[in-house]
Amino acid sequence: MTRVALVTGASRSVGKGIAVALGTDGWTVYVTARGDVGVGGPLDATAAAVTARGGKGIAVRCDHRDDDQIAALFARIAAEQGRLDLLVNNVWAAPKGFAGFTDPFWKRPISDWDSLIGVGLRAHYVASVHAAQLMVPAGSGLIVNISSFGTRGHLHSVLYGMSKAGLDKMAADMAVDLAGTGVSALSLWPGLVRNEAMVASGLTEFQGFSLANAETPEFIGRVIVALAGDPQVGARSGHTLITAETALEYGVTDVAGNQPDSHRDLFGGGPLY
Repeated sequence: MTRVALVTGASRSVGKGIAVALGTDGWTVYVTARGDVGVGGPLDATAAAVTARGGKGIAVRCDHRDDDQIAALFARIAAEQGRLDLLVNNVWAAPKGFAGFTDPFWKRPISDWDSLIGVGLRAHYVASVHAAQLMVPAGSGLIVNISSFGTRGHLHSVLYGMSKAGLDKMAADMAVDLAGTGVSALSLWPGLVRNEAMVASGLTEFQGFSLANAETPEFIGRVIVALAGDPQVGARSGHTLITAETALEYGVTDVAGNQPDSHRDLFGGGPLY
């Protein structure tokens, strides 16, 4: 039976790369973003790329700030597929008028909370609730949060770090409730990602990190494919994992055959959740 995934925030960058990697593995992948579908836009391109790789891509317009739209999304998946095997919580929204994480928190508007926490954390919780309602009765499933080294050290802003730390704690505590159900929850820390914007910029480094061995968005997807295909993934439930390190465990390489570096030591080392 074809496995079914939902990747939120998949019109570009990490979300798109994850969706394409799942398509390569033959998954049916629902992908979401706020933009219109059926007009040849970025989300349509992601769905088409999933299909071109051998899976089935389905684009769904969803504003993840709206609980009703999230509920309708999961109702559609249940009606059309009757199952959900994987949720990747990836959707993210920059603050309004945002041009860079340069100002200290007291110089930023309080409304930054609404995007960085409202979308970057709350929307993932809402999606996870709906996913669990489909997965737990089926006795299987995997929920993956795309988090960040911003949990460990200061990265970008106070609210950014708060949201990512929340995702890690959310996975850890969801795993307690999910114990014995066959459903697992994980949080992932990608390293520096060489996405479309990075490539177009012509930069060779970003905030002191070299792009030479940065992760492609698809690399993160390959790691998720390996996790979803591991019958023992439940032993990791509740854990926070570093993509580069997990890739080594599963023998996963990036698209050019390289092995991206872990940034664990650069952010203080030590254990994770």
